Amino acid sequence: MSNLSTLDFALRLATGVGCGALIGVERQWRARMAGLRTNALVAAGATLFVLYSEAMADPTSPTRVASYVVSGVGFLGGGVIMRDGASVRGLNTAATLWCSAAVGVLAASGRLALAVLGALGVLAIHVVLRPASRLVDRAPQSNTDTVSHVTVHVRCDRSEEPHIRALLIQLLSSTGPQLTGVNVRRGQDDSTTLEAAVTLEGPPGTALEHLVAHLSLEPGIRDLHWHLADEEQEDEGRSGRALADRT
Repeated sequence: MSNLSTLDFALRLATGVGCGALIGVERQWRARMAGLRTNALVAAGATLFVLYSEAMADPTSPTRVASYVVSGVGFLGGGVIMRDGASVRGLNTAATLWCSAAVGVLAASGRLALAVLGALGVLAIHVVLRPASRLVDRAPQSNTDTVSHVTVHVRCDRSEEPHIRALLIQLLSSTGPQLTGVNVRRGQDDSTTLEAAVTLEGPPGTALEHLVAHLSLEPGIRDLHWHLADEEQEDEGRSGRALADRT
């Protein structure tokens, strides 16, 4: 029989769920796909599976079950990864779910302090490395021959759509960026979203300054930002935000 008591079982489960919830709070606050409940449930599931193997009193069972948890969560994470044209969305979400399962396994094995440290490490990655990655993206590039593919997002009042669309095309046609396509999406409210695919050489920030400065002064603009087409839109896709949502 196993030496795992009911109190120890509850303590390990509570630690696993708490660590998963701690990771999920940051995700929920940033309005990501997998938030508080999802990360807490993933951590709880990983903790329960390993606790079951601990209760069976098989010395090799916890390690074997943990390996199954890793592969199972990998399958779950694959479900949140989506391709949107040239962009791939959900990679950070999938990786975060994987980490939530890992802290659950640590908690179930009785390494409660290590589980808490693991959760804090995941939080540090999201909080500290996010601005660091944006600084790297905005750093000037010495190679001006680099071709960047950028998507410019403009959300405006539906009544201003024809004027904003014509102005957007005019500004892109008269400057360095090369316009490759415009997608128009009309929302259920009275707004319209314009997505312009742009190709340019060199760093995109400098080339798009004139466009952003000009469009941000137009009446009816609700939101204006751009992001690199090949970066993950869920996490760093709004690094080129130029105008806050005014709705």
